[in-house]
Amino acid sequence: MTKFDIIVIGGGHAGIEASCAAANMGCSVGLLTMDRFAIGRMSCNPAIGGTAKGHLVREIDALGGMMGKIADRTGIQFRMLNKSKGPAVWSPRCQSDRKLYSEEAYRVVNSIRNIETVEASVVEILSENRKVVGVRTENDDEILCKALVLSSGTFLNGLMHTGLRSTKGGRFGEKPATGITESLLKLGFISGRLKTGTPPRLKKNSINLDILEIQPGDQYPQPFSFSTDRNSFPVLPQLSCYVTYTNKQVHEILAKGFAQSPMFTGLIKGVGPRYCPSIEDKIVRFADKEKHQLFLEPEGLDSDLIYVNGFSSSLPAEIQYEALHKIKGLEECEMVRPGYAVEYDFFPPHQVDLTLETKLIKGLYFAGQINGTSGYEEAAAQGLVAGINAAAKITGRKELVLRRSEAYIGVLIDDLVNKSTDEPYRMFTSRAEYRLLLRQDNADRRLMKYGYDYGLQQKENFEKVVANEKLISRSIELFDNMKLHSRDINSFLENKNLSSIDSTETISKLCKRPELNLKELISLDHNSDNPVIGELLKNDTAIEQVEIQLKYEGYLKRQQEMIERLERYEEEKIPLTLNYSKLKALSAEGREKLNKVKPRSIGQASRISGVTPSDISILLVYLKN
Repeated sequence: MTKFDIIVIGGGHAGIEASCAAANMGCSVGLLTMDRFAIGRMSCNPAIGGTAKGHLVREIDALGGMMGKIADRTGIQFRMLNKSKGPAVWSPRCQSDRKLYSEEAYRVVNSIRNIETVEASVVEILSENRKVVGVRTENDDEILCKALVLSSGTFLNGLMHTGLRSTKGGRFGEKPATGITESLLKLGFISGRLKTGTPPRLKKNSINLDILEIQPGDQYPQPFSFSTDRNSFPVLPQLSCYVTYTNKQVHEILAKGFAQSPMFTGLIKGVGPRYCPSIEDKIVRFADKEKHQLFLEPEGLDSDLIYVNGFSSSLPAEIQYEALHKIKGLEECEMVRPGYAVEYDFFPPHQVDLTLETKLIKGLYFAGQINGTSGYEEAAAQGLVAGINAAAKITGRKELVLRRSEAYIGVLIDDLVNKSTDEPYRMFTSRAEYRLLLRQDNADRRLMKYGYDYGLQQKENFEKVVANEKLISRSIELFDNMKLHSRDINSFLENKNLSSIDSTETISKLCKRPELNLKELISLDHNSDNPVIGELLKNDTAIEQVEIQLKYEGYLKRQQEMIERLERYEEEKIPLTLNYSKLKALSAEGREKLNKVKPRSIGQASRISGVTPSDISILLVYLKN
């Protein structure tokens, strides 16, 4: 009988991270997938990152995950989004080569010694005394384990819809996973249904790209991974995307298909993503809008397929085809495959702890869309945390629980556990109350220590981050004291139509002016041969960090003070065995929600919807006594 330390079910983005993390921490891992060559296959948009999602990828990389490295090696366009705004919302994104991404993911997984990929369809989760012990496959084979990560994506009882035609499957051309949901329901779990969608794919050479707005990548692209050699980046040739728009005529054609829409006729029961709606949903919800933006994105260097980002649909294929032909540039397009919706089972995430271990069955972890999230990046982040914690549990190491003040990953998991969700959850920068501290550019400074502690980060990477940290501190101290004289800077300020200074001013204070950058100010100082400055000017990463800290010092300080004020609530631990039903002084809703979530601390309890400030006060008194 086959036995592993850890079984990971599903070879998507969550499964990849869980498998690699657990294996690199010394555990034997069985990665169970229905098709070994589908590992890392991009079901929807062939892209990684984006607003807030790029932050997650950088954090995954800092912790020692794989997504950023794979994206860097297979990206065909890299862009930093939101550069016109402040650094808190700058977000890296890359268009990926769909085929190469999956091939690279397969290579990475198979290069790790402790992972064995097993082609199998799991139909039952096995447990004894409320602890996971293994799985049963459709061939009636039993595979045993000490811990299990379930990252099944959209495959649990997956059902695909195009018009009134429904087909069983979790992804185009792939069968669903059956039996797992029913197995978990017998163990006492609660499930629900969600829906996601994908747009049509078009033949590139049938599109008139010459008349469309071009969207190139950055001139000097930045990689996701700290480990990527910038001297040989980007690795692949870079391509452009294109922009076009729907119009009133397109909307009228789409509306003709509403009578055959699985979403409007009630055929689809699952709730769809609010922030990434289908095109038919858009024209109903935003009826006042005459057009919607569409992005035409290449699927790969050697692919003739174009992904129509923004045109997700489950309308009949003929309606999609007719509407596409009324869009600028697509008048003669050939549709290779229509868009479709996928409906699948999920398990409301109040059923997992902050480690992503389920509360009902010890050693069983949920990661990805099974927890109600949407997106590759959210799935990968959960897979990494679940894999680390499963391995830590087996090897006797400390569990990893990231706080909201530490990482977007912490915000993601905290939101899922405390607020649960009945619709696909997507990460946004607005969800993070400390987003100026949780920037994409400082993920390594915030989180690499954890990756190193768990053996997932190379020593040289960690030492480089430590050295950078020292350089940043020394530089800030230097600029707090280094002054520029009016005779050295006033003519420079006047040329920029900026107000002059009276006598002297520190570089730190001058740098706070939005129109000035640190390198300019350093060049105006006659003592710029200072060894600290010389070292800083050779280090683009460090100088960016110094400049951001100087410019936003006041805001950063206020957010840090807020974290420190609330920290005492995070340190106030609550026994997981506490029965809130006995605390009659709590509100009825408070008792119900606290028993449901089982918070680890007063801080976590205070973020549960329905738990009042009065409930928190009562809990504090109870714990003190």
